[in-house]
Amino acid sequence: MEIFCVKELLARCLSQTDHEAQRRHNVELVKMQEDSSVRKEQARRVTEEQIQSQQRQTERERAEIERETIRVKAMAEAEGRALEAKLTEDHKRRMLIERMQGERDKWLAAINTTFGHIEGGLRALLTDRDKLVMTVGGATALAAGVYTTREGAKVTWGYINRILGQPSLIRESSMAKFPGSRIISQAKNRVLNYSTMARAEKPVESQNGGLGNVILHPSLQKRIEHLARATSNTKVHQAPFRNMLFYGPPGTGKTMVAREIARKSGLDYAMMTGGDVAPLGPQAVTKIHEIFDWAKKSRKGLLLFIDEADAFLCERNSTHMSEAQRSALNALLFRTGDQSRDIVLVLATNRPGDLDSAVTDRIDEVIEFPLPGEEERLKLLKLYLNNYLCTDNNGSKRGMLLKKQTQKITVKDLSEDVLREAAKKTEGFSGREIAKLVAGVQAAVYGRPDCTLDSQLFKEIVDYKVVEHHQRLKLAAEGGIPDQMQ
Repeated sequence: MEIFCVKELLARCLSQTDHEAQRRHNVELVKMQEDSSVRKEQARRVTEEQIQSQQRQTERERAEIERETIRVKAMAEAEGRALEAKLTEDHKRRMLIERMQGERDKWLAAINTTFGHIEGGLRALLTDRDKLVMTVGGATALAAGVYTTREGAKVTWGYINRILGQPSLIRESSMAKFPGSRIISQAKNRVLNYSTMARAEKPVESQNGGLGNVILHPSLQKRIEHLARATSNTKVHQAPFRNMLFYGPPGTGKTMVAREIARKSGLDYAMMTGGDVAPLGPQAVTKIHEIFDWAKKSRKGLLLFIDEADAFLCERNSTHMSEAQRSALNALLFRTGDQSRDIVLVLATNRPGDLDSAVTDRIDEVIEFPLPGEEERLKLLKLYLNNYLCTDNNGSKRGMLLKKQTQKITVKDLSEDVLREAAKKTEGFSGREIAKLVAGVQAAVYGRPDCTLDSQLFKEIVDYKVVEHHQRLKLAAEGGIPDQMQ
């Protein structure tokens, strides 16, 4: 029995020893597997880093090769252009030398012939005293006539150039282009204003606070009237004028306000567009100086309005700005460095942030032109309905002697509530868009046999234009049309 117990105890000890050995072996295997996994992960990371490093090196080498290719290509193109220009210059030089040689031979022959005739004539004059006296007197009279004609032509041309010398960049101007044109223009405006006032219930100017057909928010209108009075008083007291910057969405009345400020201040008005400067290239500088020299000829003072000013007055470090545009900008900065007693500079832009800092430094008054509110839109609708529908009806009598009388337009049940509802629907419309809306209403009325405008037709056109407006905004947001087309 004791022997059996000892054997059982030994067997159990051996079993435990084997189990402990197996457990240690399993632990060592697990540790070896973990170490192997760690080494594999480290090897993978090292491999990935090497691959990425090689890729970066390859990209750098590719970029360097591309830059070198571009540089070599540019150098080759420049050398080709230089060689072509040199060959062209050599060809032109040879052609010029040949032409000059031909002209020289021709003139030598003509001179020899002329001197031969002169020699014969001098011999005849010297031998005949009467002919000599007549010749001297005729030469003296001819010289006096040539001198008088030359000086008279200089004076006449200077006068004509002073009157007709409007720069090509000026698209619109109120300055007289020939003697008497100002009197004729004033008489025509008086006749037209009288006929318009006779047809309307009350003058447009009295309706709009003295700003003509310009309808603005009351606070903005008050500021514009203050600027007009200040500009007028500045002119009276011979003080330096203040330059202005108008900014806001297209079609909000910037150009019309500038024209009205000039009219109420008693100044001449001239308008140019910044987009016309870039195509001039190197001639832009000369044209800018011509404008300012021409502006000083105004006896009343000139309001120079530059629309789309950001087209050539943008930031000078812009990569899209050419050397010619930069020179034109510098020319304008040079001419506006000091405050002027002759010129009021008014800039208009949709993107004031694009203007060069030196340009904004010349500005004394900055005015924002927002989109019209509901009340302003209502007034604009009434104004353009009167201009496009009522005025044209009665205005047909004015042209009765010159053209066939047009059919009368009949307006039915177009109440104040209908107009106010249209003003609410047209939120976001500019003044120009409202004018186009009313022009569309006019076209729709002319499309009817009886030329009748009722509330139903008016609402249909308004709804159509509202949908068209939102489509235009969507296209503009997607880059389909530029901001100036809105």
